[in-house]
Amino acid sequence: MIQLRAVTLREIRLPLREPFRISSGAVQDRRILLLELEDEEGVSTWSECVAPELPYYSYESVETAWLALREWLIPPLLGRAFSHPSDVHPVLDDMVRGHRMAKAALEMGFWGLGAEKAGEPLARYLGGTRTSLDVGVSLGITDAPEALAERALREAEAGYRKIKLKIRPGVDLDYVAAVRKALPDANLMVDANAAYGLEDWPHLVELDAFGLTMVEQPLDGEDLVRHARLQERMKTPLCLDESITGMDRTEDMITLGSARIVNIKAGRVGGLAVSLAIHQRCLEEEIPVWCGGMLESGIGRSYNVALASLPNFTLPGDLSPSARYWARDIVDPEWTMTPDGQVTVPLHRPGLGVEVDRDRIHSLTANELRLER
Repeated sequence: MIQLRAVTLREIRLPLREPFRISSGAVQDRRILLLELEDEEGVSTWSECVAPELPYYSYESVETAWLALREWLIPPLLGRAFSHPSDVHPVLDDMVRGHRMAKAALEMGFWGLGAEKAGEPLARYLGGTRTSLDVGVSLGITDAPEALAERALREAEAGYRKIKLKIRPGVDLDYVAAVRKALPDANLMVDANAAYGLEDWPHLVELDAFGLTMVEQPLDGEDLVRHARLQERMKTPLCLDESITGMDRTEDMITLGSARIVNIKAGRVGGLAVSLAIHQRCLEEEIPVWCGGMLESGIGRSYNVALASLPNFTLPGDLSPSARYWARDIVDPEWTMTPDGQVTVPLHRPGLGVEVDRDRIHSLTANELRLER
């Protein structure tokens, strides 16, 4: 039984080692919304909201998530008893339409509490079976193809098992060609973050020449029909990210043939219960899945690693070590990668598998609010 007594919201500003650029903009300091959940028996845990600073990935942002959690999502759950974390998502969905990232931050915290109370590592609590996971890296947009190729080469030499290149119109074919020349046998993919339109279809088909593992989210997130038509024209598998916001969209994708791979981000789909359902449905259809990243801190990484330990996460995920993005993370130990490109699933203790550095969080906190019954 889980009965929530209090939730503390904290917005921190975590500096990146260097700006991270995608098709819609660049980030230097990551604003991150953290939740600390406490139940009536004194058990506590942390979770993280993946909403970005501005509504460029979806309509959600740090501000909208803070508002939704403070006003609509947390207060009705204080003192309410749940027999299992899987019962939380339907309640949140009945209360508020949309706001999946805000809901996910709260719902995932219940899974963290459940694992703590059950005395199990979060990965095993979710049904994960793996003890180590292949790691991929996501490279932001650079000023020149040669610079991207040099960077990709360094990451491959560091051991990463998959290299994802962010692209946008005008920053694509030459860049991918340069990386493929430098790494002729590497596991490469590209991610457009919905930057292309109908007029770009002939251009996108040219990506088939590079032997990519996948092309992620080339078209608008709302458009499953045109993704299906583009997939018919391309040999390279399409992967959907922004388009998959729940089980209904997953079923539509399967029916239409909009993609052959799915990127499951728990923060995007509303939490871990929906993620587990999408994972199972894709497993039934023999559609491989992988776990993407949203520039999470080590707290968010804990949930991603646990989720990616499930059986159908057969492609390397965006599970880079802490030092890849942060000069100093907010967990101890920080997340690391082995020389052969794997992250170890923490199974040595209940819950998230890492200690949260409270002093570090306190020094980075820009806003704080405690809600309790």
